[in-house]
Amino acid sequence: MKEYFEASELIINPDGSAFHIHIKPADLADKIILVGDPGRVALVASHFDRVEAESSNREFRSVTGSRGGCRMTVLSTGIGCDNIDIVMNELDALANIDFATRRLRPGHRTLEIVRVGTCGGLQPFTPIGTFICSEKSVGIDGLLNYYAGRDAVCDTAFEEAFKAHMQWPDRHCSPYVVNADRGLLEAIGRDDMVRGVTVSAGGFYGPQGRELRVPLADPGQNEKIESFDYRGYKITNYEMESSAVAGLAALLGHRALTVCMVIANRLAREADTSYKNSIDDLISTVVSRLCEA
Repeated sequence: MKEYFEASELIINPDGSAFHIHIKPADLADKIILVGDPGRVALVASHFDRVEAESSNREFRSVTGSRGGCRMTVLSTGIGCDNIDIVMNELDALANIDFATRRLRPGHRTLEIVRVGTCGGLQPFTPIGTFICSEKSVGIDGLLNYYAGRDAVCDTAFEEAFKAHMQWPDRHCSPYVVNADRGLLEAIGRDDMVRGVTVSAGGFYGPQGRELRVPLADPGQNEKIESFDYRGYKITNYEMESSAVAGLAALLGHRALTVCMVIANRLAREADTSYKNSIDDLISTVVSRLCEA
């Protein structure tokens, strides 16, 4: 493992903050909530009793504060696993690299990271409004394949079963499957949530089986995903970040979980665009349970 990180590899802003997310080391809490929409950061922070630091750069907006003595950072990531690659690596750098010396800190600081977002349901038991905890995440975006050690943190038997069932084309990125942190899953995924298997796609349209003016390479992709069953695990929902959060957290030694609210059901062909108020119920629940974890 590297001990020193050159300026070209770890870019630090003149104010001492991480290059993209603009958070300074002292302003990062151990408990972190990730949201996609920068506008949702204020909604999460409204559950804090006290705010101590804020930052904003592009789609990355953050607030660090506390609730009842529980210190927490909320950070927006924008959309997609590529943005999660930036966020997870920079959060880990803030926690485990000394920005003054560019060297690894002694020991290891473990972060607890929960992504709260929206998703599309893929089963009859995941109608609009369902809260889904991602027990397993299936990445069809390819991100984790660029990192050494991916097999050690992945469920490779699940991957092979998925590829066989999907008749996975050689031209596609090889899928990867990562488990959520068991402790966070037990603390947050209670009886009011479905524990599911989440597919993280590399796009919103074609990669999730949506067809507008360009025909799909595999028009039957979603039907195959919906019918997949591996040792009782069925795929419950589509979104675009959970696999990268779970995978990079596992490689970097952090605890991570994704919790989403279903705002569309692909089987029923229904969608709810007025979800922004009701997602506050999910945020409130996650903030409370993460503080208790």
